[in-house]
Amino acid sequence: MKTAFFALQLFVALVWLLRQRRIGPARYHGCVDAIVPAYNEEVCIAETVEGLLANPYLARVIVVNDGSTDRTGTVLDGLARTHPRLLVIHQENTGKGGALAVGIARVRAPMVFLTDADTVIPADDGIGYLIAEIKQGADAVGGIPASNLNGAGLLPHIRATVKLPMIAMRRTFQQITGGAPFLISGACGLFRRDVLRRVAFSDRTKVEDLDMTWTLVSLGYKVRQSSRCIVYSQECNSLKAEWLRWRRWIIGYAVCMRLHRKLLLTRFGLFTILPMFLVVGLGVVAYAAHLAAPVVDAAALSPLVLFPLAWLLISGIVASISAIHYGRARLMLLAPTAVIYVFLAYAIWLIHGSRGLLTGREPKRDKPARYAHVVA
Repeated sequence: MKTAFFALQLFVALVWLLRQRRIGPARYHGCVDAIVPAYNEEVCIAETVEGLLANPYLARVIVVNDGSTDRTGTVLDGLARTHPRLLVIHQENTGKGGALAVGIARVRAPMVFLTDADTVIPADDGIGYLIAEIKQGADAVGGIPASNLNGAGLLPHIRATVKLPMIAMRRTFQQITGGAPFLISGACGLFRRDVLRRVAFSDRTKVEDLDMTWTLVSLGYKVRQSSRCIVYSQECNSLKAEWLRWRRWIIGYAVCMRLHRKLLLTRFGLFTILPMFLVVGLGVVAYAAHLAAPVVDAAALSPLVLFPLAWLLISGIVASISAIHYGRARLMLLAPTAVIYVFLAYAIWLIHGSRGLLTGREPKRDKPARYAHVVA
């Protein structure tokens, strides 16, 4: 059932994306201010800021140094001395939501691009495609966070085999059925300035981007998705860091379901929030039942036998898209190992997600180690 649902999503998303290719970027250069909240980002902040400053769509880059205890502030001050379009704000640590609020208060452009300090933004027409959605009536629009593989180890390469095409497919499908994407990622989101002035970011969860997306939907704002804007965020280089990051995401998702429970029975909830939750839930229950039950015949084994075969086919198709995009054929060989993320999600939902749904409590925000850019 899960495989059939995936095939349906893939087909619908591909048809939609082929139709959307006819819509070009809105080339309004210099009409967007970018905001980057930064906390202990000395390893990667220079590359992120320099990439933003090279982007023709951005008027200014506002970086909020949120109480960093490393050399982040020093690096930023050095960049500001040679880049007049860079505004650096130093403050005591308030959390990401507070840092974003400070940056938003200093925006002058009519549109605001939000990204993370570990994310590289290409100087292409990606933001132009986001602007095109705004010009067609959207209040907020998300792009696609892909993987930054420069300087990355093995685990980020495994993640990259499926991340970009899966996110593009799922969010496109969600936009068609639910009317809005599941999430505008904190790594790549464009907002109308007046919307962010009316609807403030909050630190009530550790997934402020998900909370903001669902808040905008609940208030009736038009949230859209563009798969033509791709940015490159850092991944985790260790399983421990990956576990902590996914734990934050999954518990945050569960907490947001509590906070936004009025959305669950709306069109958005029925086609976007609940399917994401139920697909994982059904997978956990089905495989737990088969593993716990005694094996009496071949029929009882069928899901366990078919899953590896279906996964090899699906991951191979998805990874071929990633391999072409990154120009790295070896991603095809790593594709089957991406199954680790399926079982990672299942395990975290079992151990932590259900508890977060019941209690509304989240662990302290984790911060994965950053890696520096390496010239290939």
